[in-house]
Amino acid sequence: MSEQYPTPQQAERERAGRDIATLVYLIQAISIFTAVPFFVGVIINYAKRGDVRGTLAESHFRWQIRTFWYSLVWAVVGWATVWILVGFVVWGVAWVWVIYRVIRGWLRLADGRPAYS
Repeated sequence: MSEQYPTPQQAERERAGRDIATLVYLIQAISIFTAVPFFVGVIINYAKRGDVRGTLAESHFRWQIRTFWYSLVWAVVGWATVWILVGFVVWGVAWVWVIYRVIRGWLRLADGRPAYS
């Protein structure tokens, strides 16, 4: 039984994809304190998505993109309901959820595992 080893080009694609995903997790972590970098991170995800197709980073890009969009939806829901004070709860829960998503995704990437089980 022979093991298949990645070619140098495949190994480089994997490394580059992991580096970009790590950068976006860092950007998302910074975004916990100020939202502006969140947009930069998702732009990087969309711009580089084709480069990571078929690599471990592909699932992390999907995870990061979904984290962005769902958090944006919850931010809008919070804004729309802030006048009845429910919005503050929505924002708080969404904030904790983003922290969870960033930590979980980043740890799985560091372990060399896909974002989704």
